[in-house]
Amino acid sequence: MVSSLAAKLRFRRRKVGPERGEPISWMGWLRIVLRAIALALALSVCVPLHYAFRQVQYGSPFPKIFLRVACRLCGARLRIHGVPLKRDVFYIANHLSWMDILALGGASGTAFVAKAELATAPLVGWLARINRTVFVSREDRLGVADQINRLREALADNWSVTVFPEGTTTDGKSLLPFKTAMLRVLEPPPPGVLVQPVVLDYGGDIGEWIGWIGTEAGVDNAKRVLARRGSFKLEVFFLEPFDPRDYGGRKAIAAEARARILPALEAQLGESVRPFAHAVGQIGYVPPRTDAA
Repeated sequence: MVSSLAAKLRFRRRKVGPERGEPISWMGWLRIVLRAIALALALSVCVPLHYAFRQVQYGSPFPKIFLRVACRLCGARLRIHGVPLKRDVFYIANHLSWMDILALGGASGTAFVAKAELATAPLVGWLARINRTVFVSREDRLGVADQINRLREALADNWSVTVFPEGTTTDGKSLLPFKTAMLRVLEPPPPGVLVQPVVLDYGGDIGEWIGWIGTEAGVDNAKRVLARRGSFKLEVFFLEPFDPRDYGGRKAIAAEARARILPALEAQLGESVRPFAHAVGQIGYVPPRTDAA
């Protein structure tokens, strides 16, 4: 007990990396370069093998292998709890960082639903397309039906799809209300498809530091994470799946998934989740007012 407490105190005193806005040291830049080189080497091996494999068989394992390797190269030590369903599954997960994609893709081989802006991002957009990412635009109200159709195709094609229904990334100690637009694919559910809730936990302080939140740019967040010294724990909890046919529509399905994710997340945190402190205009979220005034 004493040794555990001492370990926690040492962790809290340990510098985990540059704070948001703090300049990256020369050692940090060296880590960024070395990790970028390692990622490029892994990519140069996995991509040709992926295309070669696709010549003889459809389901290539190499996107999953690359994402698992990339997750480790970026500093995460992935621990998987529970059993991810291998096919005909719709994962619903909380969301902190772009690292979530590496972790979930590396753990299960799932495809993802991502913002349309990602499709035009250099390299990242190309990698996302290799993994059959479904790109959606919140502004394209008239194209929702087409997006749902593409999501159905991806689910049939890739056997599994992951949605982050919070609609944004948080700090690991909050859980926003779930948006249900992309759950329309489950109205009605495709034959045989189950929903499996997933909890991502980086560990309290590390998760809050890694979280891509506030006004921080994505590139700045990536640089901070890649510049960080040492490794960090990233635990993925695959909870018990449920049959979406037992729930009346996407809102009920989202509510059930959140009702399962919330206690599992709080059990990991050792405390109740807190209100998210940052306004997120794209999903219409405004943090609750305090009585400090």
